[in-house]
Amino acid sequence: MRIIVVSDSHGNYSALETVFRRNADADWFIHLGDGERELDNFIINNPEYTSKIIHVCGNCDVGSLSEPFFVLPLPEGHKLFATHGHRYAVKNDLDILKKNAEMLGCDIVLYGHTHVRYNKHEDGMYILNPGSCSSPHDGTKPSFGTIDISPAGVLVNIADVRPSII
Repeated sequence: MRIIVVSDSHGNYSALETVFRRNADADWFIHLGDGERELDNFIINNPEYTSKIIHVCGNCDVGSLSEPFFVLPLPEGHKLFATHGHRYAVKNDLDILKKNAEMLGCDIVLYGHTHVRYNKHEDGMYILNPGSCSSPHDGTKPSFGTIDISPAGVLVNIADVRPSII
């Protein structure tokens, strides 16, 4: 199973489209908030993706009716917790985020909000912030995350967004 994770697209439809089209064969696409407007436009323009996209609202998704987090059971006994992160004080530390994920029995934790890449395995959890696919705050290039799950284990990576060759 392959999951593509984006966050904080902040109106950059082109970046979102590039990541999604480049990874069209993914099983799931997860948007971690602050980009609901362009995500909605992408779905309208590409309805074939609709059943593969899950998202949460971010602090800049004003008027959103989307949930602030979700839990997704995955193959091989894994369970994913996804949120934007602003309600969990992720700009300070990840303690609240990790405690909530642990209480829900999740071992894969996704968050955004900081626009800073983070990819670590700690306290028995795979924790990923894919950075921002449009405006990173850590001096790196725009990015997105990948999660591959197989009987051999979990592989989590962060990749740079590059212009599409479509």
